[in-house]
Amino acid sequence: MTKLLIGFILLLFGTDAFAQHAYFATKGTINFEKVVYTKARMRELMAKHGGNGNRGMMYMGNIDEMPESSTSNFVLKFDENQTLMESNAEETPTKPNTSPANTRGGRGSGGGRGNAGTNQRTGTNGGGGMRSMGRGSNRMGDKTYFQNLKAKTSEVQLQIDEKIIIKDSLQDVTWRFTDEFRTIAGYECRRVNGATKDSLYLIAFYSEEIPVSGGPVLTGGLPGMILGLVIPEMHINYWATEVKFTTDQVSSTWKDKKAKEMSSNEFFKLLSGSMFRGRGNNDAQQRRQILEQILY
Repeated sequence: MTKLLIGFILLLFGTDAFAQHAYFATKGTINFEKVVYTKARMRELMAKHGGNGNRGMMYMGNIDEMPESSTSNFVLKFDENQTLMESNAEETPTKPNTSPANTRGGRGSGGGRGNAGTNQRTGTNGGGGMRSMGRGSNRMGDKTYFQNLKAKTSEVQLQIDEKIIIKDSLQDVTWRFTDEFRTIAGYECRRVNGATKDSLYLIAFYSEEIPVSGGPVLTGGLPGMILGLVIPEMHINYWATEVKFTTDQVSSTWKDKKAKEMSSNEFFKLLSGSMFRGRGNNDAQQRRQILEQILY
């Protein structure tokens, strides 16, 4: 009887110790779905640029004939010190009569995609170049995003007339924590509201169950991985749909050896004399719009 009691006590303490030292993986891949509410985004761009009605930009045609939204997929690989995000599929427009989710903030931002995708842990389903920048498509070729979380630096590889790698420091975002939570890809995530130094408003949902301070499109700076990102002003949402844990480090061979490396300042100077420079009343506004085109 005494031996049985001792065994029970040891089992109880062992279980408690395991719970206090739960293992959270720091290497893996995350599939992200990006949704751009095309019609709303284009109307806002036209309003900013002096467009009138539904036809302000001749090359865009009638906005009413555009799809409400388009969806594309990305995969983000991560380890303790790095993240690497690349395109994973072709962009797929949705049906023209699909109503966009509210991207102006709050729980409606991003619709019901908080539980989308299949979670590996549970196995259950939850709920061309510079021309494209000029046309407002938000794609400057196929982009690759790299973050060195330890060195606090970032790199974006994209193609204009040639492949370019833009090197910079990590984004400086001021985050404010809220008491709102939602489940994304099977993980409990806490909502935070953020603002970049250029006053771009962001909504992020991060999970401490993945203790890597990264996220899609060079976001981070939180006590866990960002699995949901909403940029209301740009009508763009990113939602994780699947998380897989691995034992692999992020590959260091992602760069194109022929790509030209430059700083963000050098990149802005490269575009300053072209029709593709950012619009605005001053250099700061132009730089912000170019940066948004690159990142989001």
